[in-house]
Amino acid sequence: MSKSAPQEGKSPSQMIDGRIRELGDWRGELLSRLRALIKQADPEVVEEWKWRGVPVWEHAGMICTGETYKSVVKMTFAKGASLEDPSGLFNSSLEGNTRRAIDFHEGDRIDEKALTALIRAAVALNTAR
Repeated sequence: MSKSAPQEGKSPSQMIDGRIRELGDWRGELLSRLRALIKQADPEVVEEWKWRGVPVWEHAGMICTGETYKSVVKMTFAKGASLEDPSGLFNSSLEGNTRRAIDFHEGDRIDEKALTALIRAAVALNTAR
């Protein structure tokens, strides 16, 4: 099945499940771990599936995406430039005025405490508006 094949009748959550299975490697495992952290940080998060195959997490607006590439899993925060990042997690898309991203490579350790704080800050920013 190609990544952009329509999967009519499936929920966004089912589409994300499928992507994780389809990857079948460290990227799927990492995307699954990131997804679990997002859900723990914000139990009210809504999962979406956009742009021909990108998992998206929303709460009163977009929180972040979970894009997968050959050598990286990219977690892009829609309003990342407006978030404080005291742990320095953002390491990609730093030049823009709006988004910021975290590129995870195979074997990278996730700072779960710092990432949870960043997710919660993104939700707080969305709900404050």
